[in-house]
Amino acid sequence: MSDEIFDFGFTVVDETELNSYQEAQSEIEATTAEAEAAQEKIDKLYNAVGPLLNNLKSSPDKDYILWPDRLAKIEAFEKHLKGIYES
Repeated sequence: MSDEIFDFGFTVVDETELNSYQEAQSEIEATTAEAEAAQEKIDKLYNAVGPLLNNLKSSPDKDYILWPDRLAKIEAFEKHLKGIYES
């Protein structure tokens, strides 16, 4: 070890500074959790809509889309999207 002073890596703070730091840490953790939840929801929505768009653009040379039982499938998809949105 050299002749330099080793300070052990800590700093002395008063109670006000400590409380401010702890409050800031709590806010950061809460905000991070909210951001992660929002990102997860966005990812689920994107992954739900992606297959629909891929199917719609799969045959651009055809003028018509054959979609039997369309109403039931659209309603099921709406229910799926609503479930993601409300989660």
